[in-house]
Amino acid sequence: MSRAFVKEAEDSDTFDDIGDRPISPYPNDVTPEGLVLIEEALERARHEHAQAQAKNDRRALAEAARDLRYWTARRASAQVIPPPVDKTHVHFGSTVTLLREDGRKQTFRIVGEDEADIAKGKLSHAAPLARALFGKKIGETAAVGTNEVEIVDIA
Repeated sequence: MSRAFVKEAEDSDTFDDIGDRPISPYPNDVTPEGLVLIEEALERARHEHAQAQAKNDRRALAEAARDLRYWTARRASAQVIPPPVDKTHVHFGSTVTLLREDGRKQTFRIVGEDEADIAKGKLSHAAPLARALFGKKIGETAAVGTNEVEIVDIA
C-alpha cells in the first residue's frame, strides 16, 4: 500500500464521530444527593473540556465535549425527588431490606441512575429489582428473575 494512502487516512482522522453517551428513556429522577453528584460531574466535564481546548488535543476535546453534552442534558432533565415520608410502601428514595430465598439479607436504597452503585447499596430506580419493589410493603414478596425476595424493612 502506498504511504500516501496511509498518511491520508491519518490526516483525515477526526474525533467528531465518537458518538454521544446514551441517555436513558426513564425519567431522570434523582435524590438531593444525586443532584449534587450530577453537578460535580458537570463541573468536571467543563474543566476537562477547557483543558483539552487549551492543549488543542482533538481526541480529548471530543471526549470532553461528549461528556459535557451528557452531563448538561442530565442536569437539565433532573427531577429532584424528596425523601419519602411514607415508610409503609417502597418508593423512590426508600431504603429497603430484602430477605433472599437463601437466607441472605440485603439492603438497598433506590436512587437515580447516575448515582446508582450496587457495591454501595445504591440501586437504580430503573433496575428490574427496584421496579418490582415499587408500591410493595413489608412482608410482601417481589419476583427477581426466577427467585423471590421478601421485603423485611422499609426506611
